[in-house]
Amino acid sequence: MKLILAEKPSVAKNIADALKIKNKLDGYFEGNDYIITWAFGHLLQLYDAKDYDNKMAKWKMANFPFIPDDFKYKVKTDPRNRDRADLGARKQLQTIKYLMNRNDVGAIISACDFDREGQVIGDSIINNFTPKIPVYRLLINEWTQAEVLQGLENIKPNETMRPLQDAGISRQWADWVIGINLTSVATLKYQQGSGKALNIGRVLLPTLKIIYDRDKEISSFVPEDYFKLTATFTTDSNQSYQGTYVEEKKEKFKQKQSLEAIEAEISDKHALIIDKQVERKKEFPPFLFNLSNLQGFMTAKYSGWTSDKVLKVAQTLYEKKYITYPRTSSTALDESLAGKAAKVLKTLSEGLPYKDEIKFTKSKRIFNNAKVESHSAIIPTYMKPKRLTKDQELVYHAVKNRFIMQFMPVAEYEETNLLSKITDAAIPGLFQTKGKVQLREGWKKVDNIQSKDTLIPAVEVNEKSLVTGTELSSHVTKPPKPHTEKTLLRVMETCGKTIKEDDSDDLMGSILTGFSIGTPATRAETIKKLKDVGYITSQQKSLVCTELGVNLVETFPISSLFDLQFTGRLEKTLSDMEKGKVNKQEFLHMVFDFTKESVETIKGKPEVIINKVAKKTNEVLGSCPQCGSNIVEGRMGFGCSNWKSGCKYIIWKNDKYLATMRKRATKAMVKSLLKNGKVYVKGLTSKRGKKFSAYLSYEKSEKNDYFSWNMEFKK
Repeated sequence: MKLILAEKPSVAKNIADALKIKNKLDGYFEGNDYIITWAFGHLLQLYDAKDYDNKMAKWKMANFPFIPDDFKYKVKTDPRNRDRADLGARKQLQTIKYLMNRNDVGAIISACDFDREGQVIGDSIINNFTPKIPVYRLLINEWTQAEVLQGLENIKPNETMRPLQDAGISRQWADWVIGINLTSVATLKYQQGSGKALNIGRVLLPTLKIIYDRDKEISSFVPEDYFKLTATFTTDSNQSYQGTYVEEKKEKFKQKQSLEAIEAEISDKHALIIDKQVERKKEFPPFLFNLSNLQGFMTAKYSGWTSDKVLKVAQTLYEKKYITYPRTSSTALDESLAGKAAKVLKTLSEGLPYKDEIKFTKSKRIFNNAKVESHSAIIPTYMKPKRLTKDQELVYHAVKNRFIMQFMPVAEYEETNLLSKITDAAIPGLFQTKGKVQLREGWKKVDNIQSKDTLIPAVEVNEKSLVTGTELSSHVTKPPKPHTEKTLLRVMETCGKTIKEDDSDDLMGSILTGFSIGTPATRAETIKKLKDVGYITSQQKSLVCTELGVNLVETFPISSLFDLQFTGRLEKTLSDMEKGKVNKQEFLHMVFDFTKESVETIKGKPEVIINKVAKKTNEVLGSCPQCGSNIVEGRMGFGCSNWKSGCKYIIWKNDKYLATMRKRATKAMVKSLLKNGKVYVKGLTSKRGKKFSAYLSYEKSEKNDYFSWNMEFKK
């Protein structure tokens, strides 16, 4: 019997389905040859500082830097109560331990995601119980039945994944050390007030600096006037076209007077077409999506979408077996996937109006091992979705269409350039006319992309014309645009390298060497955290620094943490560690030394207030039914502010009666209850697991001072 450990229950179900195992027990599936259990992501987390030493329970400058001699793990904490272990995680760990120790289990297979995070999730759980049986690794890119079965035939000893484990652990420990130490001392040094931390992070600060720098560019931008001269030409055959005045390849001029003189000079003058260039050009489809490009595409196209939302939706599609692994930096496919891609293309092409134009080809633009790291680009699987949410539908169709585009004809257009010379006036420049006509839609049909034609009449070289009109227009230079999630992801992915959209080799070289800010899996989380901690804010699709973010960049003294190159080198080192090129201990020593030096630097700087935390006042939720005082929210429940005088009215957040129906008391529930005497609660769960709704009231017992719940089904 082999025990498979999946990262999530949904993935365990996919594996069970692939193996046709239907026997589900408490915390696992069991078949004839396999037992399949699961984690809920990280079941274990690193110790908090106070777990190592009680003195770290309160932040004091003298206690830092703090770096443990040995990093330890514990059951992840309850998100609602950080002082106790998550009961669900603890129970599942006990289940996994029991299964590992069963006499009939002869091997363990880690089936967590094939990336740093997945490796750490699986290894931390398995190594926590030090099993004496072999441990293997399942490495697949999608959860379809065919892929699961093939993957189980080709499992590898987990020991071969040590470089990936080292990189994952090193990232985790490094971020813990930098975050715990620098967040603590920065908060103590630069913040006034309590209840909030001044978050400092290895990836957080350089990302903030990108937005800060763009904001500064915009605020310091000085607009400049410029002018353009356009002439209308009418040929002897009564054909009209327009041309823009160009002098030494320049069409924008700072001096209006010079163009005014030329405008006066050419009025009603004759012209001659001295050159006509007609060129047929090809437009290739955009590359297959990696995660950053998918996030950029979705956030730019649809209002209200964030990169974090795109990742979450893509993850659900991956777990439902409709797309391949989404957390990838590659925009090409491994060459070994050609047969699989052909099968997917054939399945997805059925019923499309342009089906006859789709042709499978093993192009280097699509299949290229040199442009793939551990995971290929995101593509659909051969499974057609039957039911999707609206959000899932939008992401799925984006991935599907981008895939189909690769096998459609190349789009083509004709570009025409004319040069007209004024023949009876001595001016130094020429008039340039550009035209563009789409000849073949090709892949643009897939997304219904409309190309705008710029038509010019059928005129030829040496054809004469007359200037029949002129326009001298004034313009103003525009500042750079604020960063959006799309442009920010681009900078993070390439670590600030300026790369054009079609400059694919340089782009892929930057990404595949690992020289970036964060990883595809963490960039969305970084942007979200910057918003959550108040360093940046969204203005429609634009991202801008808050006052707190500006203060932090301009005051925090560890400048290297804002440096894209410094952060890029750290990420590059982790990437090289995955390949076995870098020693884990050397990397960690470097990070620990950097942290110690940074702490001492901050300690030695003068006192400056970056952030003032306003004293939190408890919101009044209503009047106490017992004594009329204010009901306010506390850490454990919603209670009467007059409790010191003996009022015992309180609604516990983890109320046992509500817990039997899988509900917790919320602020909204308590407000409604106090206002109306009862509250309508949806989504209660019966003992049999069925959902229902009911009216609840909270009433004092006639026998004592305690309150209890009453339920009604009619108002």
